[in-house]
Amino acid sequence: MAGGPATAGTVTRVAIGRFVRRPGAGLGDSKLARTILIGLTLAFLALFVVLPLALVFTQALAGGLKAYFEAITEPDTRAAIKLTLITAIIAVPANVVFGIAASWLISKYRFRGKATLLTLIDLPFSVSPVISGLIFVLLLGAKGVFGPWLEAHDIHVIFALPGIALATIFVTVPYIARELIPLMEAQGSGHIISTASTGAHAVGAQFGVYCASKYAVRAIMEGLRQETNRIRVTTLSPGVTESELGHDITVGDAKAAVTQLRSIALDTNAVAKAVNYIISQPEDVDVNEIIIRSVRSAGHAF
Repeated sequence: MAGGPATAGTVTRVAIGRFVRRPGAGLGDSKLARTILIGLTLAFLALFVVLPLALVFTQALAGGLKAYFEAITEPDTRAAIKLTLITAIIAVPANVVFGIAASWLISKYRFRGKATLLTLIDLPFSVSPVISGLIFVLLLGAKGVFGPWLEAHDIHVIFALPGIALATIFVTVPYIARELIPLMEAQGSGHIISTASTGAHAVGAQFGVYCASKYAVRAIMEGLRQETNRIRVTTLSPGVTESELGHDITVGDAKAAVTQLRSIALDTNAVAKAVNYIISQPEDVDVNEIIIRSVRSAGHAF
């Protein structure tokens, strides 16, 4: 209201404020624009998805169900279905293995050529299947680069199962990697805790093989620590710990040695507390190695 309070017989003027445009407001906020966009989308799907599918089913069932099932049981049809299934059995596991490996590499490690690898993974998206098929023919066909050598060794790739499998893998290889890369990047850093033992730091009589395996664990974890800055890596080396290990030993000297070691065994809760200490550190703190022993272990290597 402009002026004082309104009273009977007075003229009240209403102050009209300026129209303020909301941030992001535009054509897409109008009902008409939404209706047009939805209509265009549905029309596109109907023209390029629904209509072709309808034509396929219409043509397949034009002669009735009897003619359809007769066509399904023809040798050529069965051979085509078999070829499709075999190709899928080859392509799917290959894409799964490559997709998981590539996604882990790209999301967890920093290395030279990372952008190039991403470009190569996306290459099938930017290359027409017709062009990729032509490339296979130019490389592996009878008149291609490797064609004469393949023909001389009676190796058939083009117009055979290997060529079909290679082409299928090529055009579908980006899908798994491109689905997993954002997921793995969203997970952020991780933490790998590996349990070695004090045998990774000392060697005792009759424990050479055991200690060698623990040294290997420690070496692998140290190598992993140096390879990435996205994952925290910890090697936990507990001393002798209470367990069932060694109860079935019957050799005299070995049994006596194990019995002596059990006298200095750690309680398993001590190992659990050590793990809790490791994972409770700040994100930028990496406890690379931790050794825990019983206070009764003085004079013992383990």
